[in-house]
Amino acid sequence: MQRRHLLALGGAALAGTSPRLLAQGKYPQRPITFVVPTAPGGSTDFTARLVSDQLARALGQPVVVDNKPGASGNIGNQFVARAKPDGYTLLVAYSGYQVANPHLFKQAGWDPIKDFTPVAMMTRAPQVIAASPKLPANTLQELIAYAKANPGKLNFASSGNGSIQHIAGELFKQLTGTDIAHVPYKGSGPAVQDLMGGQVDLFITTPAGVVSQIQAGKLKGLAVTSPKRLASLPNVPTATEGGLKGYELDSWFGLYAPGGTPADVVQTLNTEVNRILKTADVRKKAEDAGTDVETMTPQQFGEFTRKELDHWGRVIRGARISLE
Repeated sequence: MQRRHLLALGGAALAGTSPRLLAQGKYPQRPITFVVPTAPGGSTDFTARLVSDQLARALGQPVVVDNKPGASGNIGNQFVARAKPDGYTLLVAYSGYQVANPHLFKQAGWDPIKDFTPVAMMTRAPQVIAASPKLPANTLQELIAYAKANPGKLNFASSGNGSIQHIAGELFKQLTGTDIAHVPYKGSGPAVQDLMGGQVDLFITTPAGVVSQIQAGKLKGLAVTSPKRLASLPNVPTATEGGLKGYELDSWFGLYAPGGTPADVVQTLNTEVNRILKTADVRKKAEDAGTDVETMTPQQFGEFTRKELDHWGRVIRGARISLE
């Protein structure tokens, strides 16, 4: 299912456009598309919409958020990898796909280094162990005890095979010695809906997709995978506090262009995205969703991508996860 979000721009938007950008008379001259390789409602979608409105005003052109979920993110990634490298089709990438899929699929249909030009880091967040309100466990220790006493009875959701949520679930099983079935979805949004309805028992995911439901009591927050508690979920303990030491991991989200995109276009995007991420309003929205904004130059983001690609390759091989 595809969802498009078009931001209308009027005179007010153009009035707020940087004189420097208008004077260039170059990029951009038409709407820009943010391709999100997941369904609406998850952290990748949240990150895209966190900056799209302000980026549209800054550049003087509409920014379309186009959700292309499916095939564990490969559909959206392939679409951008094959797009014209002119800066008008961009990928809002989820780390679970961008640096994990290359190690999980022999033929993902895209290469994380050759097919993409790093533009800007955007946000990063720890994971939250969220549970269905129907689950007969209210703490992390109770969950582990129940899972051990009922092998194979529980299941956990993910936003797709090979996603960080999938890997996080497999690592949880290894560390706790439990048997919990994996149920892949096409994105975080559908997984959260089934979690609230009790169709699945657990979802280890970034806070943005579940923080409001946990705050409202519609889901149980059992633990966060960060070294310290989140300001948005102060009553949810860390995994270490819950008795599961060493279970710390996070996800990140960034902007990529097709490989070969001109350096001046990349720099324009990086400058404006970084400026937007540093604004108080955007930082507050991110913090409220349990997410931190982070800025990098294109060069720094490229180096970071390579390091993460190596890191998650070691994690996946250690967990013996394979999708083919």
